[in-house]
Amino acid sequence: MALRIITADQRLAEAHAKTTMAIFGPSGVGKTSLLKTLPPAETLCIDLEAGMKSVQDWPGDSIPVRSFCDALDVGCLIGGVNPAADEKTFFCESHYRHLVDTYPDLVRMIAGKRIIFVDSITDLTRLAMAWAKTRPEAQSERTGKPDTRGAYGLLARETIGLLKHLQHAPGRTVIFVGILERITDEFNRVTWQPQMEGGKAARELPGIVDQVISMSRFTADGDAWRHEPDRGEVRRFVCQAANPFGLPGKDRSGRLDLTEPPDLSALIRKINQTSKG
Repeated sequence: MALRIITADQRLAEAHAKTTMAIFGPSGVGKTSLLKTLPPAETLCIDLEAGMKSVQDWPGDSIPVRSFCDALDVGCLIGGVNPAADEKTFFCESHYRHLVDTYPDLVRMIAGKRIIFVDSITDLTRLAMAWAKTRPEAQSERTGKPDTRGAYGLLARETIGLLKHLQHAPGRTVIFVGILERITDEFNRVTWQPQMEGGKAARELPGIVDQVISMSRFTADGDAWRHEPDRGEVRRFVCQAANPFGLPGKDRSGRLDLTEPPDLSALIRKINQTSKG
């Protein structure tokens, strides 16, 4: 791939055409139902957890994925060729061409989608771990027995590679959703963290995506919100790292309030709006 200059106008136009975000929330908070806040004709759901029952009336398209190899294939079709990939590795030219020849209907369908909704990244890492355990790298060369360290290393490398490949998908907004887990330590202190197999992928994810958002339940408290994940009556997005709730957050756009309504179309418009000035 030849080097090329990207002008400021081109860079701004590309930034306004796409974003990447990870949304984490406790089980049952309604993460999958966020699909209903996206334009169905322009949205593709990558269903990794057979969880479409709650949105069975959603009129958009979905692709069920039940293995990590299938997830890599779908990621390649969405993101195209990675010019830095070695031949005979994932996302290389031959991988992409093989998929184009094998799944022409998928190629045509994906071409019309500008929003990719991955449900969920928690299940993606579980599929990746199951796949990694079957690979030669997860076997000890000396004893032939399972090598847990090797499996986790492979899980992290390939999962991060897939996430970065989707991040670079041209002209597409990619939304990863996952479970937000409540951790209580021996001193009864509560922290919240994304539920993912392998610590490395969870640590690197915030650096890959533009936005990290927590979705939870709240109760109105004057002009503010009180976090009540078990009995709050209102769902809200928490969008900033410096929040009083101890929830994961990150806003690279600098345009989001501390909390926002759980409407992804409105959120994307706000992130991509032209700066005033």
